[in-house]
Amino acid sequence: MSGDGQGRRHWFDDEAGPVVRPYAMTRGRTTSPAQHRLDLIAVVVTEPHADDPEADQTLSPEHVDIVELCRDAPQSVAELAAELDLPIGVVRVLIGDLVDDEMVHVTRPVPPAELPDESILRDVINGLRAL
Repeated sequence: MSGDGQGRRHWFDDEAGPVVRPYAMTRGRTTSPAQHRLDLIAVVVTEPHADDPEADQTLSPEHVDIVELCRDAPQSVAELAAELDLPIGVVRVLIGDLVDDEMVHVTRPVPPAELPDESILRDVINGLRAL
């Protein structure tokens, strides 16, 4: 890279507009109180009473996007990060804010160890057929 600015590579194009750093979206925070439950497969669901998140002046556009995405269908933390094109850490902090504000809640998928074994299900089906 040259010092005169010629040939410098940009990690964004001229049409990208102003770039907001991830730490600005979280106001410098890297954790939230609810983050211990927010692994990649945790499922985020919008609360029924969260009618108009845009009316809440304390929410950022990213907060509103999360509420709206989860209103249509529950989304995992990983799906939200991909959809919003944001780092996982930022999405976790934003979700933690929304949990604190009771705009969304987080549920856990059933762990594979707690799902019935496939052989048990086959035995039940075979038993039912035998009736």
